[in-house]
Amino acid sequence: MATQAILQRIAAGDQNAVQDCCRIYGGLVWSLARRMLRNSDDAEDAVQEIFLDIWKNAERFDATKSSETTFVAMIARRRLIDRIRFSQRRISTDSLEDVLTEPVDRSDENVQTCLEAGEALKALKALRPEQRQVLELSIIQGLSHQEISDTTGMPLGTVKTHARRGILQAREFLGLGSEQIIKEAQA
Repeated sequence: MATQAILQRIAAGDQNAVQDCCRIYGGLVWSLARRMLRNSDDAEDAVQEIFLDIWKNAERFDATKSSETTFVAMIARRRLIDRIRFSQRRISTDSLEDVLTEPVDRSDENVQTCLEAGEALKALKALRPEQRQVLELSIIQGLSHQEISDTTGMPLGTVKTHARRGILQAREFLGLGSEQIIKEAQA
């Protein structure tokens, strides 16, 4: 049984294909989940969701457009990104000003984080209003560029431009050199 036909076999209802899919692509899915998620329990849950998505979408696989490995990896990556965005939105309900309040225990690490966050807020406030709006929606609320475009009514390209220019200006304000900015942008 060729690995090229696993998704077509799943779409056709072949129960053995499901086991073959887990055996062949399990390592790929697990490595992506462990790399993208910090918690092993979350990774385990995500792997189950990913394989369910693979089985539900097996009939959409088109061998003329991509390989099975690419198809599986794309489903895994999308599911993991969705999971990360959901957890960030769920946890991050505080406003930026609430996050910047002075820490209670005054440990050096917390004080340093608070100072850095204060500097970041100053940099954010120094931006043009539309750049600040895009970055706040992206960073604080965890919205994607498309979601920001839908929310604000700005064209997607404009949202991306405001985000990029805003980040570059904020980094410049924070004193990051141009070499460091280029390295971070490429990472």
